[in-house]
Amino acid sequence: MKPVTAHTTPLMLGAMRLLPAGLALLGWAAATGRQQVVPKTAVAWAWIAAFALVDGAAFQGFLAEGLQRTSAGLGSVIIDSQPLSVAVLAALLFGEALSGLGVAGLFIGVAGLLLLEVPQELLFQGSTASLGGLVAGVEAGVERGLAAAAAAGSSGSWSLLESGEFYMLLAAQSMAVGTVMVRWVTKHSDPVAATAWHMVLGGVMLAGAAVAADGSSGDLAGRLAQFSSSDALAMAYVSLLGGAASYGIFFYEATHGSLTAISSLTFLTPMFAAGAGYMFLGETLTPVQLIGAAITLAAVFMINTPASHKPREAAAKKD
Repeated sequence: MKPVTAHTTPLMLGAMRLLPAGLALLGWAAATGRQQVVPKTAVAWAWIAAFALVDGAAFQGFLAEGLQRTSAGLGSVIIDSQPLSVAVLAALLFGEALSGLGVAGLFIGVAGLLLLEVPQELLFQGSTASLGGLVAGVEAGVERGLAAAAAAGSSGSWSLLESGEFYMLLAAQSMAVGTVMVRWVTKHSDPVAATAWHMVLGGVMLAGAAVAADGSSGDLAGRLAQFSSSDALAMAYVSLLGGAASYGIFFYEATHGSLTAISSLTFLTPMFAAGAGYMFLGETLTPVQLIGAAITLAAVFMINTPASHKPREAAAKKD
């Protein structure tokens, strides 16, 4: 999605991802005879609107802003680590609890993402490929970031709102809250229809915000004039497969099983991306990335194995 950002604005990019996806999923729901494709109560629409604001507009808006300000690898690690937040929220709100094995799996999954997605020169700068090298590389990266922030702050030019990592963190938390919200949303409407409508409404919100932010500058129109057929194909892929299909399946399953276990599957996102790059683009994976992929797979297994989930008496009482 990052190459398309040059030919639109972040907010409009989010709208272009959500609107086609929501309309396509609505069409599928109607064609397959899903019940209540159009919700019938004000309560249902209120929950869908809140869902659209948090998981649709906020998540996609923060994600698009973050993509323009941070590296794809580091941004992906921040986004894909949102199962940590889901685990905390699910435990507090629904009584879902993980055993020590499941908790370890969450943190091991983040470690696997670091190895898989963050450039090795950052992880192992000035060190050999060892645990000590990993720690030293991360420390060096933190020190460089703090030094840059301090230098910018002293000149009065640094702002938290210009930090791509900050926007990615907000996106991750928006997605985590949206994942938890779906349990309440689907008490009043069909899960597939609710997912579709939240993308439509979220897309409308983002499009309106994009036009309002552009004002009379004409920047948005100028960028869209450069929108190419390859951009359109990329957005069609992201919207239909990365939006309609993945969102529909994800939120449908989130209404049934463990929220933490389901959200942990987002750890696999970079693995599918790496696999597609290998098969279709001739990209190669380094030994460190392969180790990261193996660690990530092991983490997903640890989180989803029955031994990772404690009995849910608390959740049963709340229900």
